[in-house]
Amino acid sequence: MILKIKPIDIASYPMPQWAFHLLRRPSLFQQAIFLILFTIGLNANAQITPYEQNGKNYTATYEECIQFYKELDEQYESVSIIEMGMTDAGLPLHLVLVNSKGLFNRKDWQRDEEVVILVNNGIHPGEPDGIDASMMLVRDLVASADKLPQQVTLAFIPVYNIGGCLNRSPYFRVDQNGPEAFGSRGNSQNLDLNRDFIKCDSKEARAFAEIFQWVLPDILIDNHVSDGADYPNIMTLATSQHNKLGAEMGTYLHTIFEPALYTSMKEKHFPMIPYVNVWGRDAKNGWPQFFDSPRYSTGYATLFHTFGFTIESHMLKPYPQRVEATYELMKSIIDFAVSHSEEIRSLRKAAHENALAQSAFPLHWKLDTTQHTKLHFEGYAYKTKTSAVSGLPVHYYDRTAPYTEVIPFHNYYLPSAFVEAPEAYIIPQGWWKVIELLQLNHVQMHRLARDTIISVEAYSITDCAMAARCYEGHHSNSRISVSRKIIQQKFRKGDYFIPLQQMRKRFIIEVLEPIGEDSYFAWNYFDAILVQKEGYSDYAYEDLAAEYLQQHPELKVQLLEKQENDTAFAKSASDQLDFVYKNSPYYESAHNLYPVYRFVNKGDISKPKSGEILEREANKKDE
Repeated sequence: MILKIKPIDIASYPMPQWAFHLLRRPSLFQQAIFLILFTIGLNANAQITPYEQNGKNYTATYEECIQFYKELDEQYESVSIIEMGMTDAGLPLHLVLVNSKGLFNRKDWQRDEEVVILVNNGIHPGEPDGIDASMMLVRDLVASADKLPQQVTLAFIPVYNIGGCLNRSPYFRVDQNGPEAFGSRGNSQNLDLNRDFIKCDSKEARAFAEIFQWVLPDILIDNHVSDGADYPNIMTLATSQHNKLGAEMGTYLHTIFEPALYTSMKEKHFPMIPYVNVWGRDAKNGWPQFFDSPRYSTGYATLFHTFGFTIESHMLKPYPQRVEATYELMKSIIDFAVSHSEEIRSLRKAAHENALAQSAFPLHWKLDTTQHTKLHFEGYAYKTKTSAVSGLPVHYYDRTAPYTEVIPFHNYYLPSAFVEAPEAYIIPQGWWKVIELLQLNHVQMHRLARDTIISVEAYSITDCAMAARCYEGHHSNSRISVSRKIIQQKFRKGDYFIPLQQMRKRFIIEVLEPIGEDSYFAWNYFDAILVQKEGYSDYAYEDLAAEYLQQHPELKVQLLEKQENDTAFAKSASDQLDFVYKNSPYYESAHNLYPVYRFVNKGDISKPKSGEILEREANKKDE
C-alpha cells in the first residue's frame, strides 16, 4: 500500500460503539486507548462512503461519488481518476483506475501482462447497487496492501448515466426495495444506454467506446438490478452467451469461469442463479438464457473477444443485501482473474488470432432446443388471485409456498446465418456518420489516394421489415434480404478502404454486413438508399418507354410474360410503365444499393502502397 500525505478529518468518520463507551468515561488512560484504537480503525477503514454514512439505505449522489474517488486519488498512489469524454448531461465521464504499481498507461499493463477488468456502474441509475459497492471495493482494495490485486488492473466507471443519476427521486422503480431515492433509467436524451453500444446516439456511448478501446479489457462487468420475477436468491448473473463468444473462450467461460463464480458465491452465503429471464410466465418451466445481441454491453464486449458479466441483484431484496452481494461477486471475479491471469490472457490472444484466420462468421443465432443445463431452482409458487384493483384474475408469487425444482435452463444457441468475410470493405466518404462510429471503435482504415474504379461485390436490399414504431430513437430494420453481384464501382479520392486483417475484424463484419443482428443497416443508418430519388412523369416517359421497348425486344417479351402471369399487373398501366423504367438505364442505380462494398479480389490494393491506389490515414488511435 502506497499512501499519499493527506490530513484526516476524524469528524467525517462514524464512531463505533466502543468509542462512544470510552467517551462516556473520559479518563486519560481511556482517552489514550481511544486515540490508538480509533486511529487503527481509521487506517483499516479509510474513507467512509455516503452509503455507509447514511444507514445503508442510501445511494451516493453523482457529486458525492466523484468527490469520494477524487479523495482516494489524493490519498493513494494506486488510484487515479481521469476524465474520459463528455456525456449528454454536459458533465465529463470519469474513469477510476486501480493498479498496484501506480501504473496508469495501457502500454505498461500490456508490458507487465496484466489482466484488465472494466467495471461499468449506473447505466441504469435506478439500479445503483454497483455504484455504492464499487466505492467500497476500491477503498478496501487500496487501503490494505495484501488486498490490492497483483497482475490485474481495475478500471471503474463510477457513474455512466450521469443525466439519469441527476434526475433523482424516491418514486422511480416503484416495486424496488430501496434505496430511499435514486436516479432514472433514461439519460439526458431519455435513451436507454444499455441499447446504445452499437448505434452510439448518446455522448455516453461514444465516450464508452473510447474507454473500451483504450482499456481493451479482458473482462467487462456491468452492474444492474433485476426485476421480472420473485425468488429467494439475492444475486443472479448474466454472461456473454458462451456459443457466441465461441471456441476456447466460450468453452472456458461455460465450464470453468462461470462455475467457479457460482461456487465462490455459495461459499460466501450468496447462492447465485442465472439471470431469471422470465416475464409473465412460471419460472418452474425454465427459461432461455438472455440473448445479448451487440446492442447490450456483454454482446458488444463479445465482438472484441472480452469476457462479459452482467451482475443482476434482485430488486425485491433489501438494499444492503444487494450491495453486499454485488461487492462480493465483483470480488470473486477479480480473485478468479488474479489466479487465472495467464489463462485469460492466453485465451483472448488465441481468440484474436483465430478471428484473423477465420473465413466465415455467424450473423444470426437461434435457441438450441435440443440441449439445456439442469438448474436446481428455488422459487415461489406462481398463483392466481383476484385483483383488488380491477377485480380480474392476476398472477402473483406466493412466498408462503416455496419450492425447489430441477428446471431446464436453455443456454445453448446455434448460428443460423453465415457470411464469408471479404478481404476488405470500401465505404464512400459521404457516409460519415458510419465512418465516425467505426473510428470511435478504433477500426483501422485507409483512404483512396485518387479517383478510381474497383471491382467489388455489392449488395442490393431486396426486402426488409421497417419497424412501425420508434425504438430508442430509431425505426429499426429486420428480416433483411439481400442479393449480391459483382460490379465495377467508381470511387473518389478520400473514400475509405477497411482491411479485415486487424484485431477488430469481428466487430467490423457484424456492423457492416447488412443482415447482422445489430448492423448499422439494422439501426437504419442507411435508410436513405431505400427511397428512390430519381423518377419520371407518366405523360413524358410514355413515349420514351415505347421507343425503348422497340429497341429492346427481349424486354418486350418479359413484359408480355408478366402481363400473362399477373392479372393485377396486366390491369395497371402505371405498373407496366414502371416495369419498363426499372429495366432500363434510366432507373436510378443507387436505389436499394447498399453503399458498403466488399472487396474480394486479391492484388496490390489489398496491401496499400502510398502514392498508388491507397494512402494510409494518420490515426492517433493506432494499436
